[in-house]
Amino acid sequence: MTGTSSQPSPQDSVAGAGSEAGAGPGAGPGPGPGAVAGGVGAAGVPAGAVPAGAVPAGGALNAAASDGRGARPVWSRDFALFFVARAVARLGDTMLPVALAAGLLQHGYGAGAVGLAMASTAAAFAGLVVFGGVIADRFSTRKLMIGADLVRLGTQSLAAVLFYSGHVVLWEICVIGLANGVAGAVFQPGVASTVPRLAADIQGANGAIRIAESAAQLAGPAVAGVLVGFASPGGVFAAHAATYAVSALCLLLLRLPPLPPGSRPAAAAQGSGWGTFRADLVEGWREFRSRAWLWGVIAVWCLYMIAVWGPTVPLVATEVVQQHGPRAYGLINSALGAGTVVGGFLALRLRPRRMLRAGAVALFAFCCFPAAVGAGLGVEAMAAGAAVAGAGQAFWGVMWATSVQTQVPSEVLNRIHAYDVAGSLAMMPVGQALAGPAASALGAGHVLLVSAATSVVVPVVLLAVPAISGLVRADPPGPHIRRARPAKH
Repeated sequence: MTGTSSQPSPQDSVAGAGSEAGAGPGAGPGPGPGAVAGGVGAAGVPAGAVPAGAVPAGGALNAAASDGRGARPVWSRDFALFFVARAVARLGDTMLPVALAAGLLQHGYGAGAVGLAMASTAAAFAGLVVFGGVIADRFSTRKLMIGADLVRLGTQSLAAVLFYSGHVVLWEICVIGLANGVAGAVFQPGVASTVPRLAADIQGANGAIRIAESAAQLAGPAVAGVLVGFASPGGVFAAHAATYAVSALCLLLLRLPPLPPGSRPAAAAQGSGWGTFRADLVEGWREFRSRAWLWGVIAVWCLYMIAVWGPTVPLVATEVVQQHGPRAYGLINSALGAGTVVGGFLALRLRPRRMLRAGAVALFAFCCFPAAVGAGLGVEAMAAGAAVAGAGQAFWGVMWATSVQTQVPSEVLNRIHAYDVAGSLAMMPVGQALAGPAASALGAGHVLLVSAATSVVVPVVLLAVPAISGLVRADPPGPHIRRARPAKH
C-alpha cells in the first residue's frame, strides 16, 4: 500500500504523508504492502505462469540503467541522486511528529490538535492520490515531483516562520498540512515509475531505498529532539524545509532516460480537459481491476489495516508508555527500525522466483510484535519481537513494490500505484478509530493478541490465492542484468 519505498504513513508528519516511496502496502514504518517506498499481471494468473500482458515496468525503460557492457544495474549517478532525494526527504518526514507535537503543546494545544493537524495531511493525500496518478501519467513525473518539493519547501518555511514568531494558530497549521497533502498526492505516484527507469535491478533498487528510509526513520526523531532542545520547534520545520530543497535539487540534476515512443506524457498533449482526464481515471481502474493478484492483495490489506496495523500503532504506544515509560517505547521503536534495515538487506540478497509468496511467508514474522506487547512480556522481548516484525515487513514491502513495478505496463504504472496507495490507506483510519473502543471493551492486551492472530491469518490468505502466491517474477532473478541501450529521442 502500500513502499515503495518505502509509504510515509500518515501519522509520520504533517507535511510528509505520501512523500515516501513507499506509500502503499509495504512502504513506511508500517507493514503496508507496497509503498513504492516506496507505495505501488493479468487477472486470473495461473500458478507458475508469467501473466499475459505482464510487461516489466521498464521494458525499454529498465534498459536505461545498463549500457549492455555489464554495468552495475543499480548504482549509477542518477540512481544515487534519487536515492539521496528519498533518504533526505524521509529523514525530514520522521522529524516532523516531534516538532509538531512539541510546537503545538508549547502553544497551549492538546493531543487532539496534533491529531487534527496530522489528519489534514493524511486526508488530502489519501483523497487526491488517485488523481495524482492520472496527472503523473500525462505529464513529466520528474517535473511534477520537483514542483511538489518546491511547494512543500515553501509551506514548511512558512510553518517555521510561524513557530519562530510565536504566531501559531491551529487552522493555519492545518491549511499548511492540507497543502502538503496535496503536494504529496502529486509527488507519490511518480516514485513508482522512476525506480524502473533508473535501475535494471529493480528489486535491488527498492531494497537499497528501503534500507535508507529505515535508517532515516531511526535517526529522524533523535535529530528532531536535539533541534527542539537547542533551538525550537521552528528549527525542525526549517530543517524539514531544507530536506525538500535537497530533494528538489537532486531531482533537478537527475537525468531520466527517454520514454518509449507513444508513452503517456508524450501523448498527453493530444488530449486535455475533464473528458480525457476522466477516461484516464477509468482506464487506470480497469487496469487495476484486471489484475487479480493486485486487487487481491489490496483487498486483504484492508483487513490488515483494520485488524492489525490500525490497532497496533496506538495501542502499543499506550501500553508500553503506561507500563514501561517513554524511554522503553523509544527503544522498541528503534528495534523496529533496525529490523526493517535487516529486512532491506535480506531483500537485496534473496531473489525468489515467486516474490509475493516469499513476501507473504516473511509477513508471518509481524505477529511477534503485537503478541509480545499484548502478552505483557518484558521490554527486551518486545524489542526482539519488534525487530523480527520489522524485518518481515520490510522484506514483504520490497517484494510487493518490485512486483508492482515489474508486472504493470509503464504507461499505466503511475495510476496503478495511486490506486494501490489509496486502497492501502483507506482502512487504516478505521482501524485506528476502532482501537480505542475495542480496548475499552476487551482490554488493550486482548486486542493486540487478536491483532497478532489476524497477522497470521493474512499471509495464510495471501498464500491461498493462486493469483498471488503463483505470480512469477517478470524480471530476471540475478542481480546483474544486461540490456540494450535505449534509443535517444
